[in-house]
Amino acid sequence: QVQLVETGGGLVQAGGSLRLSCAAADRTFSNYAMGWFRQAPGKEREFVAAIRRGGGGTYYSDPVKGRFTISRDNAKNTAYLQMNNLKPEDTAVYYCALTRIWLPTTSTREYVDWGQGTQVTVSS
Repeated sequence: QVQLVETGGGLVQAGGSLRLSCAAADRTFSNYAMGWFRQAPGKEREFVAAIRRGGGGTYYSDPVKGRFTISRDNAKNTAYLQMNNLKPEDTAVYYCALTRIWLPTTSTREYVDWGQGTQVTVSS
């Protein structure tokens, strides 16, 4: 188990930007692929983006492609999600998670460690 803490959520107008951070309190962070997921009320938790252990490969869901950027700094045990041109439909609780599998992995079932989530609200 690796403890994760997400920060950076908040309230923003449509078209604005936010950067989420995910800090891991474990030296094995670099051995995991990273994923960002989001969950809106009444909906299933859905995949947003993933990045390989070394950061050399990324994968995005269609709704965020071209607007969001996932990155990581293994020296700081931290991953990021830069969100630009936010839309009201991006409103959700955002979670980071770790997996040892790279397919790329988009299913929640393959992630074993999760953060507490951070709320992102986009007003119209």
